[in-house]
Amino acid sequence: MPRPDFNDLLWFLAVTEEGSFTRAAAKLGVVQSTLSHRIKRLETRMGIRLLARTTRSVSTTEAGERLRRSLAPRVCEIEEEIASLMELREKPSGSVRLTLSHHALERLVWRKLRPILSDYPDIALELNIDSGFRDIVGEGFDAGIRLGESIGNDMIAVRIGPDWRLVAVASPTYLAANPAPGHPQDLLRHNCINRRLETAGGLYAWEFEKGGKELRVRVEGQLTLNDDATMIDAALHGHGIAYVPEDMVVEPVASGDLILLLDDWSPRFSGYHIYYPSRRQNLPAFRVIVDALRYRDV
Repeated sequence: MPRPDFNDLLWFLAVTEEGSFTRAAAKLGVVQSTLSHRIKRLETRMGIRLLARTTRSVSTTEAGERLRRSLAPRVCEIEEEIASLMELREKPSGSVRLTLSHHALERLVWRKLRPILSDYPDIALELNIDSGFRDIVGEGFDAGIRLGESIGNDMIAVRIGPDWRLVAVASPTYLAANPAPGHPQDLLRHNCINRRLETAGGLYAWEFEKGGKELRVRVEGQLTLNDDATMIDAALHGHGIAYVPEDMVVEPVASGDLILLLDDWSPRFSGYHIYYPSRRQNLPAFRVIVDALRYRDV
């Protein structure tokens, strides 16, 4: 059997990572027809079908999945070894891919990483917005950024921000027509702005805590969103009660445009952490990123 071209194997991995010929072609910088031809050539040389194609998606066959699981860690090891060799250069170089939420990016991460672009021109940075948990190893990410309490024990985790909390807020206009809730269960009588979870697709049950007692309330309302900024705008315009990160409503609460509700019931969450497998920690470019993000309580 003719030996497969190594580049064909890399392109195969790109398709499995993206789940789409279109996205994989864009990532590789080639036209889709060329990528499709190379994958068909690989399948022909191996004499086995690796991908199941439909008009809407691409998935691996049983053989394709076995090949992906075998190739991915080996390619990762090669990339890491090359990156470690780059330490011999004067400046760290290489690419770093992170998965994180929009809130983490906007309120914390971007301002810390922005100087990296000018200070380390040989470091290529990719920030992938996704609020759900991802298989960072299997999907080719170097690290993820999530709340500390959500991170598995098999990962190294470094704190990058302080603890924070979600708070319930509403406008004076809304509260003029609807008495303020004194207890989380009172929210069931209010028009609340629901949050759609990106990963599971369900609605977020608002979490409260007081005196060691935890409580979850599944609220109802006219509006459902998955974007904090729009939730805040809706609350400012009197469309209901929003449950949003406190750091995003400091100014409207201070000005009186929004009223803080159930303040003593709002629990604190463990702050954002960057998490990653142990083998990433010795790569120079990655160390630069972690050091820039590291939380320093001053």
